Amino acid sequence: MAYWLVKSEPGAWSWDDHVKEGVAEWDGVRNYQADNNMKAMKLGDRAFFYHSVNEKRIVGVLEVVKEHYPDPTDKKGRFGMVDFKALMPVKSPVTLEQIKADPRLEDMALVRQSRLSVMPVTDEEWAILCGMAGIEA
Repeated sequence: MAYWLVKSEPGAWSWDDHVKEGVAEWDGVRNYQADNNMKAMKLGDRAFFYHSVNEKRIVGVLEVVKEHYPDPTDKKGRFGMVDFKALMPVKSPVTLEQIKADPRLEDMALVRQSRLSVMPVTDEEWAILCGMAGIEA
């Protein structure tokens, strides 16, 4: 199993929106690196749901339930999307400030490539962040 972090502006698509839907597509990605990360996702992979912009914090955990397929919102047909199922909220949201303050996470993609919307998370980073979030890895 691989681990990921996906970012969304809570005003556009929030954790609560995803929970209400249960399973929903992750569409609208228009960055080749982010799209390549979604192409690498496999069924059962897990992802942190991260509220960007004003909140900047991990708020939940998702599971990939449909692998990469064409995004109908992309009129040029270059980009795709995946479907995620909402698994659980975190007990304690983990802020970007907390992540940056932990030297074990200094090489995390979220710290190094802050504008990327879909990024990998290593096994070690996943375990650390789950501990910070109060959930089991």
